[in-house]
Amino acid sequence: MNHSKVFVALLRKEVLSEWRNKYAISGILLYLLSIVMLIAFTFETTDDRTWMVMFWIAILFTSVNAVAKSFLQESEGRQYYMYTLAAPQLIILSKMVYNTLLMLLLSSIALLLYVVSLGYPVADSLSFLIAMLLGAMSFAATFSMISAIAGKASNSATLTAILSFPILLPVMRILIRISLRALPQESLQVNAQDMLYLLALNVFIVVLALILFPYLWRD
Repeated sequence: MNHSKVFVALLRKEVLSEWRNKYAISGILLYLLSIVMLIAFTFETTDDRTWMVMFWIAILFTSVNAVAKSFLQESEGRQYYMYTLAAPQLIILSKMVYNTLLMLLLSSIALLLYVVSLGYPVADSLSFLIAMLLGAMSFAATFSMISAIAGKASNSATLTAILSFPILLPVMRILIRISLRALPQESLQVNAQDMLYLLALNVFIVVLALILFPYLWRD
C-alpha cells in the first residue's frame, strides 16, 4: 500500500473514531456553547477589542479540550497496532490534518455563535478568516506534537500545559494582533508579514514533529 492510501486510511480512522465517540464531540460542542454564552451574558455590550480577545480565548480553551488529548486517549495496544501498519510520520501527519479540520469546524461554529449573540465588528473579514485558518493549524500542530510527547510521561496533563505554553504564547499574540488590525479597516497588506511569521511557525512545528515523532514511536 503506498503512502497516500495509508494516509487516507489513517485520516478515515480518525474521523470514524470521533464519530463513534459521539459523547466526546458532543461534550466539546457543549463546552464551546457554554463559553460563548457565558461571555455573551457577562459582556452584554462589548467593545470591539474585548470581542476579539475573548473570541481567541474561547478558541484556545476549546482546542485544549478537542485536540490536546489526541494521543492521550488511545491505549498503548492500539497505538502499537497502528505503528505496525504505517510509518510514524504518516501517523502524526494524519493527526495534525484531522485536528486542523476539527479546529476549523469548531472555530466556524464559535464564530457563528459569536455573530448571533454579540454581533460581528470585523471590517477586514479576509484577514480575520486567514487568521482563523492559521490559528487552527497552529493549535492542531502544537497540541498534536505535545500530546505525543506527553503521552510517554506519567503526569501527561501537566506536561501538556507546560510544554504548550511557550509555543502558544507567541501564536496567540500574533493571532490577536492580526485580528485587532482587522477590526477598523481593510488591513491585509499590513498583516501580511505577521501571517508569514505564523505560517513559518506552523511549518517549523510540523517539521519538528516529523523529526521527533519517530524517536517517540520507537520508545
